[in-house]
Amino acid sequence: MKLKICHLYPDLLDLYGDRGNVMVLAARSRWRGIETEVQKKSLGEQPDYDDIDILFIGGGSDREQNLLVVDLQRHERELRQAIEDGLVVLAICGGYQLLGQYYQAGNGLKMPGLGILDLWTAAGDKRCIGNVVVRLDETLRAAADTSGESDATLVGFENHSGKTYLGEGIQPLGKVLHGCGNNGEDGGEGTRYKNVFGTYLHGPLLPKNPHLADLLLKLAWRRRGFAGDFTSLDSRLEREAHETMVQRILAGSHR
Repeated sequence: MKLKICHLYPDLLDLYGDRGNVMVLAARSRWRGIETEVQKKSLGEQPDYDDIDILFIGGGSDREQNLLVVDLQRHERELRQAIEDGLVVLAICGGYQLLGQYYQAGNGLKMPGLGILDLWTAAGDKRCIGNVVVRLDETLRAAADTSGESDATLVGFENHSGKTYLGEGIQPLGKVLHGCGNNGEDGGEGTRYKNVFGTYLHGPLLPKNPHLADLLLKLAWRRRGFAGDFTSLDSRLEREAHETMVQRILAGSHR
């Protein structure tokens, strides 16, 4: 089996080291003995969504989003169908917003999104910036099939002024313990719909959260009908780093 990862717009959407997420997915796949291929697609280059296993969309500024939504709309139908068929997607910040209904700027103008996810974003009057800790939803913890306190949380860095609200039928990744998350109001961060994971967590996200990286890989492998064992990796150092960050952030928030 070959695992195929598509990094969409790597030259335009790569805030705060977002490409590190692709590097982690590829490495943790190779370490399990799975041949891995990373494709890079930019403006005017349409991915073959039937031929890839994981799609990654990073974060960018409003200017990049205005450019990319037009390009993405050319193959919105194919992407929507692939998502309904279980394509694994990780979308960060601007990429997360692009999958929604629209982004409303401070002047009231609405920039349409792809409308694949029932969520929308409006410009806020203050910027959410800093470290974030999220307690994962129980269903996600169960899906990851992992144990340990470090697997119960996500840690990352947010820097956004947009406030995202979720519609019916989609849930947040979890509850914010520190930081703003989706909007700083309802306590949720990110979203999951089928095998799509959207989040505001940069940093990059997956090096700090190896349990989430492994969940994405597991979902991608199962979708392709891979019947082999999901080999455990020695992630003690990664998990210790994760837990140290969580404790440091939460201790600072209680001072």
